[in-house]
Amino acid sequence: MVKSTGLKRRDFISANDAVAYGVKLCRPEVIAAYPITPQTTVVEKLSEFIENKEMACEYLNVESEHSVMSAVMGASLMGCRTFTATSSQGLLYMCEMLHYVSGSRFPIVMMNANRTVAAPWNIFGDHRDSLAMRDSGWMQVYVENGQEALDTIIQAYKLAENPKVLTPVMVCLDGFVLTHTYELVDIPDQSAVDAFLPPFVTENKLDLAKPKSLCITAPPEWQTEFRYQQYEAMKEAKKLIPGIDKEFAAHFGRSHGGLIEEYRCEDAEYVLMAMGSVVGTSRLVVDKLREEGLKVGLVKVRFYRPFPKEELASIGSKVKAVGVIDRDISFGYEGALYADVKAALYNSQGTCPRTINFIAGLSGRDITKENLEMMYRKLIKAAQGQAEEEIQFVGLRWEQW
Repeated sequence: MVKSTGLKRRDFISANDAVAYGVKLCRPEVIAAYPITPQTTVVEKLSEFIENKEMACEYLNVESEHSVMSAVMGASLMGCRTFTATSSQGLLYMCEMLHYVSGSRFPIVMMNANRTVAAPWNIFGDHRDSLAMRDSGWMQVYVENGQEALDTIIQAYKLAENPKVLTPVMVCLDGFVLTHTYELVDIPDQSAVDAFLPPFVTENKLDLAKPKSLCITAPPEWQTEFRYQQYEAMKEAKKLIPGIDKEFAAHFGRSHGGLIEEYRCEDAEYVLMAMGSVVGTSRLVVDKLREEGLKVGLVKVRFYRPFPKEELASIGSKVKAVGVIDRDISFGYEGALYADVKAALYNSQGTCPRTINFIAGLSGRDITKENLEMMYRKLIKAAQGQAEEEIQFVGLRWEQW
């Protein structure tokens, strides 16, 4: 194993730039781009790298997000490593192609700058865009900061391109609060990344020497078998993710926990679960409440697909109450993450700890430390028997909260 020779560079950059540096280190051969706020600076930065001869890559400016995904799918079909980025309405516009890509087993990596969807129109962040793509067959990973964004791009290629997986990955960053926040980020050596991530080699490509059909039509007699293979590929990915994170840590000295990351959960009785940038603020609140003697903990749900069912069930079996923060609402039911977590928490006896779904941070509204502290205190009271609404909108102007 070739290890990093140390930090090649530490820079004060935005999370969008961190994504661009991560992509550059992975040596993609084709990038397709169409601008949409707040992802635009990712593809702008990559275009600078290419213009300055820092990257050898074909860069395609196309006319829409649908064309973006069509272009990178075509390149992947030729065996190329590819990248693109999008957000919000743009992600919805490429929805049709997401299914073509995943069903054809092309390991494309895409960054999504999480932004709400209209209407009401708004350019700020929540998870309604990516969670609407839950069943598109893409893996989804949510990151907390710029460092994790860069590192996860590298891990994403390693995972997606594994021959047992061959499934695309969507790396999700909270719009503006993360994408445009500047922080110190370690940028690894190119040689270390090359040692961790070898060139992409696949049999799933057009080859005149080995003619085959790709992106095919399948009759009803075979459709179920294709879907079963996608299902099995996600199961394989779930097995591989912790090992890839450990291997990454061995190369670069940083781990992000694999499928989930626990914080002060060893003896916790009351746990919040969340995805994305709110996790950082939540750690501060956990520390404050721990100083008061309250046994609180935090779980960062890093991968939403494949879903860490067993890991969350294990935590749920040891605590008195679980709160789930959703930056999303499935109208007519509950938050998407909450629904999945709650299903995972039920054990074979049909019981689970007390749960509350906190709907918060919609369309860029801040989730404050005070909000988070109140969530923990509500969990504690609920576990003690106090009546609490199961679905709670945090900071609602006409008070439920």
